[in-house]
Amino acid sequence: NAHAADFVERLASRLDTVVGDRGVRLSGGERQRIALARALLRKPSLLILDEATSALDWQNQSLIAESIDGLRGQMTILTIAHRPSMIAFADWVVAIDNGSVVEVGQYRQ
Repeated sequence: NAHAADFVERLASRLDTVVGDRGVRLSGGERQRIALARALLRKPSLLILDEATSALDWQNQSLIAESIDGLRGQMTILTIAHRPSMIAFADWVVAIDNGSVVEVGQYRQ
């Protein structure tokens, strides 16, 4: 669940709304949620998320994090993130600094 339905329902023509080239009529967070929804519809065996919530506010980012956690066991998810809340659900965390792996382990708050 990419939590895109809420804002899509508010669009003038809902799913038929023209959003412009590269979604220019949408906010950054709305574009991120649409991209995630499209990816999830494909039901991939591997989902790579690179700063997938960087343009979202805290509330929407938390909803997305919960949704991603709910996908556990359905697919392999590789999450690249700076926000600790986006990796809290991960089975394994790899910390990289200046291109080098500096730590591998499980997330601890």
